[in-house]
Amino acid sequence: MKIKFAILGYGHIGKRHAELILQNPNAELVAIVDIDPFQQENALQLRVPLFTHLSEFLNANIKVDVVNICTPNGLHAHQAIECLENHKHVIIEKPIALTKEEALNVQRASIMNQKYAFPVVQNRYSPTIRWVKEVLEEEALGEIFMVQLNCFWNRDERYYVPGSWHGTLNLDGGPLYTQFSHFIDVLLWMFGNITNIHSKFMNFNHQYLTQFEDSGIISFDFKKQGSGILNYSTSIFGANFESSMTIIGAKGVIKIGGQYMNEIIYCNVDKLEIPSFENPTPVNNYGMYQGSAANHQFLINNVINVLNGIEESHVALEEGIRVVETIEHIYAGRIQKKTAEVTNEGFTLYN
Repeated sequence: MKIKFAILGYGHIGKRHAELILQNPNAELVAIVDIDPFQQENALQLRVPLFTHLSEFLNANIKVDVVNICTPNGLHAHQAIECLENHKHVIIEKPIALTKEEALNVQRASIMNQKYAFPVVQNRYSPTIRWVKEVLEEEALGEIFMVQLNCFWNRDERYYVPGSWHGTLNLDGGPLYTQFSHFIDVLLWMFGNITNIHSKFMNFNHQYLTQFEDSGIISFDFKKQGSGILNYSTSIFGANFESSMTIIGAKGVIKIGGQYMNEIIYCNVDKLEIPSFENPTPVNNYGMYQGSAANHQFLINNVINVLNGIEESHVALEEGIRVVETIEHIYAGRIQKKTAEVTNEGFTLYN
């Protein structure tokens, strides 16, 4: 059965969702919802209607199975709940919410209305990351001693444009939500929950661009075994530099890296064969800057198969909630001081 999708928020990532839906023979795009009336031209090209308010779309009674929520972070939870209560399944771009309480409200709405809420965690589909996950499941590294996660990206005035939702506390939330939540998901997926969190935050060159830090050093322990550290920054000059993970275990060391953890940098593990990946993971290229791995096609396929009763969901909503909860714990010690006059005027029109 063809699954009918609508895109809520037709920005960079919304366009990516639409592109993959149009390419999938088992999917159909039926509508775009975006506050910008100038998206009408795009809607005409796609031969679907444009709605400028979510309520307007839901009241139009267009037959739709799934709403893909691709709006600013701070709107995700409220919009997901509104769609679920109107008996639509939802795909929620990262993060599913900016607080654990909001995320749990999404879960309640999903359960009460018996509709799926699929979190977007496309980095899990990257070949290098899947390979490391398999190595850990086989316990080839033995006891895990230490894990270091580095996320060093560029986000400057080309990204934090005045008047945009980017850079605001209530709609963006900070780099751990907007840029690096996918890597925190990978960390938790591989090693489990973290505890004993100690955070240090810095703002090197975004004082007049954002309402939050641009860099942080986070140390923690895993509840199962081992300790870790997360270093991140969006103050890197010019372009994204690195997203890497180094794992030190009793039986070896592995480092994956490159800009998006898409390369095996180092592997010294006894009797472990190092694979070669012929097709490197593509990235979401937004022109002036790049996003994370462009693996959304695997998510769309999984959603279609779940709704057709062919397979189980690859990622449970609880895992999206865990990411939000973890970031909330990390940010608990952050002093949220307004450092820039950035307005979010207009974005509440989605509600």
